[in-house]
This record gives sequence, structure tokens and C-alpha cells, in this order.
Amino acid sequence: MGDTVVDCFEISASEPFLSQVSHCLMDSSTRGVAMIPKLAMDVMSCEVMRVLQLTDSCIVPISYRVPRKHTGQEFHADLYPDTVGMTAAMSAEEWWQGGNKQVEKVSLHPDKQPKSKSPTSSQTPAKKELASGGSKEDAARYGSTSSSPLSTPSSSAAPSRSPSSTSGLSSGFFPSPSPSQSAKAIQNLLGPSSKFRHIQGAVMHRDTHITNLRGLNLTTPGECDGFCANRQRVAVPLAISGGQIAILELSQPGKLTDTSMPTIQNSVNVADFCWDPFDTHQLAVAGDDAKIRVWQVPEGGLTETLTEPDLILEGHMEKIYSIKFHPLASGLLASSSYDFTVRLWDLESGEQVNLLTGHEDQVFGMAWSPDGKLLATVCKDGKVRIYDPRKSTTPVQEGHGPEGHRGARVVWVCEGKYLLVSGFDSLSVRGLYLYSIDSLSSGAIATISRDVSPSTLIPFYDPDTSVLILTGKGDTRVYIYEIIPEAPYFIECSSFNSPEPHKGLVFLPKTECNVSKVEIARGLMLTKTTVEPMAFSVPRVKKEFFQDDIYPDTAVCWEPALTASAWLSGMNGKHRKISLKPKDMTPVSEAPKETPVRKYVPSSVYLEEKTDEQKKEELLSAMVAKLGNLDDPLPQDSFEGVDDDEWDD
Repeated sequence: MGDTVVDCFEISASEPFLSQVSHCLMDSSTRGVAMIPKLAMDVMSCEVMRVLQLTDSCIVPISYRVPRKHTGQEFHADLYPDTVGMTAAMSAEEWWQGGNKQVEKVSLHPDKQPKSKSPTSSQTPAKKELASGGSKEDAARYGSTSSSPLSTPSSSAAPSRSPSSTSGLSSGFFPSPSPSQSAKAIQNLLGPSSKFRHIQGAVMHRDTHITNLRGLNLTTPGECDGFCANRQRVAVPLAISGGQIAILELSQPGKLTDTSMPTIQNSVNVADFCWDPFDTHQLAVAGDDAKIRVWQVPEGGLTETLTEPDLILEGHMEKIYSIKFHPLASGLLASSSYDFTVRLWDLESGEQVNLLTGHEDQVFGMAWSPDGKLLATVCKDGKVRIYDPRKSTTPVQEGHGPEGHRGARVVWVCEGKYLLVSGFDSLSVRGLYLYSIDSLSSGAIATISRDVSPSTLIPFYDPDTSVLILTGKGDTRVYIYEIIPEAPYFIECSSFNSPEPHKGLVFLPKTECNVSKVEIARGLMLTKTTVEPMAFSVPRVKKEFFQDDIYPDTAVCWEPALTASAWLSGMNGKHRKISLKPKDMTPVSEAPKETPVRKYVPSSVYLEEKTDEQKKEELLSAMVAKLGNLDDPLPQDSFEGVDDDEWDD
């Protein structure tokens, strides 16, 4: 379930016991598969099997045919032995009394099939049309009597080939005169397509990895991402007493020494931590003792162990499990705790500036809106809430969230008009829930169920491309979607699979992407012993040009738009934007138009472009060239004979 590939195998009683027949790449993920009874096969088209693929939005027939000569004219008995019929061999009472009768086998030969006694009204027009000498086009149109729009073409219609089909495999859509029209028909059925559909994730070269990482803490709370990073350095929690955190410089990849390294000693177990988005040297760490410690990493990285933080924030009554910096205002931090409150802190003054209430259980996650005005939370009590901290300490909106109690995350998408929550349903199945902030109380407007796993899907959203990347701690698969503000809302893209379970995945600012390789996201993957950079890129043909259709101007998110005190006083800010286009690259929208090259076409096309007289002359010339000149001597005339006396020898 969830795969986009359908494999077909032949089973044999001798070696090789299992032989692959076809490998079909489908356009949508599979939610279920069912096989059509053998008696429903189109035997005159050499169809040996037909299955139905269930997707999120439609049912797709997949037909398996064996290529044979005289297809549609002869019945190939070697492909169709007698098969089990549709008539019961005995009743339930007879079986209970010990009967062992077998279902009688029937032939698949069309001439031996029983005639339908009472054809339905929907079949009558087709039969009348064909009986009156209808054309082949009519046969194709009425080839199936099913009322489903995804019916299989009849034997009189040429089987249409799916874009994802392989040899011997054809799609069950309506027969189409050309592959392009077939692709359009499929696209209309499947809905909108994404330009990021074939996005590719790849781990970068080993030279960029940080290896030999030892003593990694694998028991961080579910509300923590596992590690955090900025443009210059990575913070990784260690399984050493005292809540120690290793600081690794991205500019110094390679193998770490076997000896102990300088660390940050937090003195208590680490619950969550994050870098200040506007200061690559400032790290905030939440601990089990209900305190937040703010540390300052010196220029160039740690050279000695830090034991004294620059600032300690106190106010929570219970353990803190999540902290988030404001996206626009410098020095403004939000924290959530087991005391069911969310508090705002001004790091400049070191004081608590606001306390938000209304939660009835543990807060699983929180997120600031892109404009920095609102704060969203998702709670274990099954509610999603939106706060306007400067106007009210209670939620301004509230709606039903995921039913599961294992954990959840929340993120703002589509320019802050929607909330996306990743969580669990009542059966502990991981899923995605999309809410409109205009009608949060109405519930989710779209949902997707993914799989069963104990870890919460951690979302990363790129506002420039509207691409959502999700994975969980301990997973091997990274899911990718494009989020659009209209149905179907979620467009699934290619996923990335890592060779071994990763412990976390975080992303860097957009400016770290290599636009010449069409990278739209650059991240860091944490394993048991390494930190590995990875890139997500979009395959493009003209990579020498700047792909301005997927690279809009991006926000300068590493510069504050205003101070914490200004935001608290009611002011709002906005990040300035810059272009990612290098000076030496030309936008693809301004690329010179290439002259279309005429591809090879059959000779019949060229003949159709000539007049009848030209065709006659060419035909006569070809015939004369074949016959040759009648006045020329024959080859045998030039042979020399033998003398009569030579025959006597």
C-alpha cells in the first residue's frame, strides 16, 4: 500500500520459480488492488489478466496482454485453458454432509460462451449499432457495457498504452489515437500536476559529512526535532550526564577526533533547543527543570566547555518541552510546558512578557504565523488553537485536531491562510490535516492517511515553492508534497528513502541551495554517527539557465524586521526579499527560443505532400530502375564457352 509501482510475476513449478513479467510505474499511489474474474477478460485481444488499482481519487484498470499475430481474429487456446466457472458445485448443506464436488470448468472461447438472455438497456444501443454495420470507431465507443467511466476497451478497439506502461502492458482507459491525447485524458482524471512531482533527494558527497560522532542522545522528547542547525553550525545532544550538547562547525567537515570535545554543559537533561534565527551564535536550551538557558557560542566554534549560560529564563512551573523563536522580532521566544501554559519571553530584558492559557492538556507543538501576528498550537486534548498574543491571553479560534494522543506538529502554509497539522488518528495511523484559518472550528478541509509508525511526522514547509517535506525520527522515508489552496490540496511528489533510519532532519536557509543544480531545499540528516548534508533538486533540461519559475524572490529570514519591544507595542514588520539569481546566469524565461528540429517522419508523410503527377513519375522511375534497361546484354551473354574436345576429357 502506498507504492506507485505494480509488478507482475510468473510462477513456475521449476527453476526459476519466480520470473518478473512487467514493472509498471503508475501515476498515483496505490490504496488497494483487485483482480477481475477470468471470464471478463478480452480473450480476442490476448488479454490474460486485468487488475484494478484504487488511488486517492479514481480506479485505474491495468490490462496485461500477450502480443500475438492475428490478435482480434483468432482465439489462442494455448493462452486460455478451461477456467473455473461461475456456477456453484453444491449447496452449503451438501458440503456440510461431506460433499467435495468441484466447480465445473468452462471454456473461454467466445463461441462457447452462453448468450445473454436479457440484455440491459445500456447494452442495446451498442449491439444495434454494431449489428447494423457500425464502424470500428463505433465498436471502440461501445466496446464495454460497464457504466464505469474507466471501462476497458473491447477487442475491436486498439489497446491504448499508458505513459507508465511496459511491454505487454496497457492501460484500461478509453482508447486514444495518440499518446499525447491519452496523457491529457489521464491528467484530467488525476487532477492537477506539480512541477515538483519528480523532485529528487540525494545525500551529498562524503567529503561534506561530519563523521565519527559518538555518544548521541537518542532519547530526546517527541516534541524535539532531535538536533538543530543554522548556516554555520550544528547542535547535537549527547547521552552524557549533565545535558551536554556538542557544537559542530559546518565549515569543518570530516572525522571527529576520538578524544573528548568541548561541549555546552546544560546541567540538566535537554528537552528542546533551537538557534536564534538572527544570531548564529545564540542557542536557547529548555531543560527538565522548567528553565530556559541561553548560551553564546564564540566565533569559530567551541574551544573549551561552556558551563555558564548568558541568560536563564524562569517562570514555568513544570518541565518545558518546546521553544520557538519569533520569525520577525529579534529576541522574542515562546515556550510551552507541562503546566499547560505558553509563555513569551523578551531575551533583551530577560523577562516574561505574556502568558497564554486555555490548554487542557500537554501542548504537542506550536508555530508562529509567517507575518508574526498569530501563534498556533496543537494540544493533546484534541484541539487546534490560534492565539493573538498581543490582544488576548486566550485563543481567538479553536477547532478539533487529530484524535490520536501520541504527538502532533503544526505549521502555517499557503501564505498563512491554512494550518497543516501532522498527527495520529484514533487507530494510531499517521496523517496530515489541513485547516482553513477562516473556519478553524469547522474542522479539517482535507486529510491524508500515511502509515503506522510510533514517531510523529516532523514537517518542513518552503513558502517559496509551497513544498512540504516530512519525516519522523527513526524513519527511512521522507515524504514530499506540494500544498495548493484548492482541491485536492495535497499533490504527492516523489519520496526519498535513506539506506538506514535517520535520527533527525533539519533544513537550512534557502540561500544555501545551489541554484545551478536546481536545488530547492538543502538539509542536514543526523544518523547514529554522522551528520550528512543532503539536497532536494528538481530535474530540469536547461540547467545552464536560472529557473526563475521555481525561484521567486526569497525572504531574508536571517535579518530581524523589528525588535521584541517594537512588536510588543503593536508594530508589525516584514522581511525584505532578494533574488537567488547569480549574476552569470540568464533566467530561463529569457532564454533564446530554439528552432524546432523536424523529427523523422514516415515516407508516407512526404508522399502526401506531393502532387499526383509527382507520385506517378516517382513510381515509374522506381519501376524502371528495378527492371533495368532492356537493351543491355544479359550477364550470361558475356560468359565464355568451352571447346567441344574439352568435353571428351
